Amino acid sequence: MEQRLDFVTLGVPDLGAVRDFYLGGLGWEPVLEVPGEIIFLQVGHGLVLGLFGSADLDADVGAGQDSGRSAPFTLSHNVEGEDEVREVMEQAREAGATILKEAQPAAFGGFHGYFADPAGFRWEVCFNPGWSVAPDGTVGIVPV
Repeated sequence: MEQRLDFVTLGVPDLGAVRDFYLGGLGWEPVLEVPGEIIFLQVGHGLVLGLFGSADLDADVGAGQDSGRSAPFTLSHNVEGEDEVREVMEQAREAGATILKEAQPAAFGGFHGYFADPAGFRWEVCFNPGWSVAPDGTVGIVPV
C-alpha cells in the first residue's frame, strides 16, 4: 500500500445541516454532490473530504458491530483497479488488519473493501473509475 491518503469521509448525523454549513455558510464548492447522499469537497492537493450520512457510512462499511465504538469516519486509499484493491486488502490482512468488508463491487459503480487497523481506524481501499487527480492536484470526480 502506497503511503498516501486520498479521502477522509466523515459520517454526519444530518447531511442537510452539514451541507448548509460548508456550502452555504463557508462558501465551499463541491467537487461532486449526490443530493441527499454524499458531498465531496476538495480540501488539499489531491485530497477530498467526503460528507456522508453516518448510518449510511456504517451500512457501507458493513460494520454494524463496530458502529458503537468507532468514530463515524473512514480514511480512503484509491488505487488503479480491482486487482490492486484485492492486493492491498490482502496486504492489510497479512499485516494484522481486521477485514470489515471484503473487496467487492461498490454501490456507486466502483470496487472497494474496508479494513480496520490495530487501533480500530477504518480504511477504505477503493477503485473509482470516476476519480482522477490532475498534475496540479485538482481532483476530478464524476458519478459512475
